[in-house]
Amino acid sequence: MAEFWLISAPGEKTCQQTWDKMNIATTRTANLSTNSKFTIPDLKVGTLDVLVGLSDELAKLDSFVESVVKKLAQYMSDVLEDSRDKVQENLLANGVDLNTYVTRFQWDMAKYPIKQSLKNISEIVSKQVTQIDNDLKARASAYNSIKGNLQNLERKNAGSLLTRSLADIVKKEDFVLDSEYLITMLVVVPKASYPDWQKTYETLSEMVVPRSSNLLFEDQDSGLFSVTLFRKAIDDFKLKSRENKFIVRDFQYNEEEMKADKEELTRLSTDKKKQFVALHLYGLPVNFQAMLLQTNKKNIKKLREVLHELYKHLDGSAAIIDASMDIPGLNLSQQEYYPYVYYKIDCNLLDFK
Repeated sequence: MAEFWLISAPGEKTCQQTWDKMNIATTRTANLSTNSKFTIPDLKVGTLDVLVGLSDELAKLDSFVESVVKKLAQYMSDVLEDSRDKVQENLLANGVDLNTYVTRFQWDMAKYPIKQSLKNISEIVSKQVTQIDNDLKARASAYNSIKGNLQNLERKNAGSLLTRSLADIVKKEDFVLDSEYLITMLVVVPKASYPDWQKTYETLSEMVVPRSSNLLFEDQDSGLFSVTLFRKAIDDFKLKSRENKFIVRDFQYNEEEMKADKEELTRLSTDKKKQFVALHLYGLPVNFQAMLLQTNKKNIKKLREVLHELYKHLDGSAAIIDASMDIPGLNLSQQEYYPYVYYKIDCNLLDFK
């Protein structure tokens, strides 16, 4: 994903001349950046005191909006299971990818009426992003709950024959059902003990039906055998099986319960896929002629030099001011202070490992 520099500068007789001068300077000898206009309507700027008063609030709002957007992007990554292609495909702003949204930005007059003061507009943005943050928290909580329940069910359908669910292994025909006297038991037998099982299962207790044992399923270590016996012999059969290191699973074939478990698994899987939200990005205005520069990492140093030469006359102190200086009303978030308005827009919202 691209990194953009949103810069703004005064200087020429018309905004078009400001744009032309910057565009020529950055593309004349080498394509240092891909440039596009960033159109901002005429806003009710107010007095300098108002702008200074808003400076800190806008800095806080900017950090808050960025954190919510990144949380939303990470939420999408979780839901789409870290598939970069799927996440980038669905990480949209107003229905388009982030690069397109930024380079073709249009002010939403309906949401942010330009007759409102900058303070009112910032409050509108704050309320909208707060609502998104609250919605995201609710969705994330629901997603984590569904994910946890789904993982529990999936764990039951995997793992050792000693603990896993048997519902997807056995079939109706493996059991003697609806008998007043007979019952089919399921026994986990270590693979090394198969010969012992075959030799002894009929005599582990009285009333075991001869030649009634069948191997139904195997995993890496054990096999699941069925065996039919009279109900009155259940307790004795379990005891003698345990003495011989054969483990009787506590399982009763119930089609309705098994169907309900499978439906729950399907429902949770479907619900997990539904936990998806649309991403909406909201932009804040800047003054003067706004210009968007799509940078290339190898040309960043040269681009800085070109912009400095272009705008250094606006503030001769720019080269010596750094972010550690406390200038009232001016929030410096970068390493250096530039003579033009500068704001970095990083569309890479995801930090994949």
